[in-house]
Amino acid sequence: MHKQITSVQNSTVKELVQLKEKSRLRKQTQTFIIEGLREISLAIQGNYVIQTILAATSIIAQEEVEKLLDSVNYPIEVIEISNNVYQKLALRESTEGILAVAKSKDLSLNSIVFKNENPLILVAEAPEKPGNIGALLRTADAAGIDAVLIANSKTDIYNPNIIRSSIGCVFTTQIATGTTAEIISFLKEHHTNIYAAALTASVEYQTIDYTKPSAIIVGTEATGLTDEWLQNTSKNIIIPMRGAIDSMNVSVSAAIILFEAVRQRGK
Repeated sequence: MHKQITSVQNSTVKELVQLKEKSRLRKQTQTFIIEGLREISLAIQGNYVIQTILAATSIIAQEEVEKLLDSVNYPIEVIEISNNVYQKLALRESTEGILAVAKSKDLSLNSIVFKNENPLILVAEAPEKPGNIGALLRTADAAGIDAVLIANSKTDIYNPNIIRSSIGCVFTTQIATGTTAEIISFLKEHHTNIYAAALTASVEYQTIDYTKPSAIIVGTEATGLTDEWLQNTSKNIIIPMRGAIDSMNVSVSAAIILFEAVRQRGK
């Protein structure tokens, strides 16, 4: 018989609300909440350890929960929760009635393992908006790149809004965080060409050869990249603009450049 929680005043529910809302608690406990069936499935595929599944049994079928449990070879605690509890914990109105508590991964640069000697990497400097970070992670997944590195991260990667906006792609690509200086050192150690999307001293992005180890560096729309990047690039690159404005959303820019790199690599 699974444990059941029906009251929003339950101490476990209160702790989970804190975990959802407080980055500090996620870091302390090295756990975070995942919402949605697809997202939990992608986390399992990405070798995240699921500790607990919370299922609103009036919304999700028992078979769906069993399928998740069968996809791992370790025990997971299952808690049946009422609709009220689910609404308290969920971010979205229209999810499938399932949440999970998972263990965080090591996001340090030395956790990155490249499967080939010719990696394609996306670096985002100081992204703040969860929606932009989520979109960058979806782009990285779609392009099948080797890693996403976040320099001077302003947001906890396990923020529920990032998981939501990435539709689970936070789990499908290797991610690491570090300072700009640390990431520049890491790329140089791996003999990686550094191509920074910048407005100054730039060549058009499609003129670059991306078939060797390459990192595409993007900054925020508002402030662009810091001088530290611009002083360490192999080349600055630019997407030629045909209209009245001089920049696009960061995830759109990243997608255009990454898919050119993927095209050249014949993936």
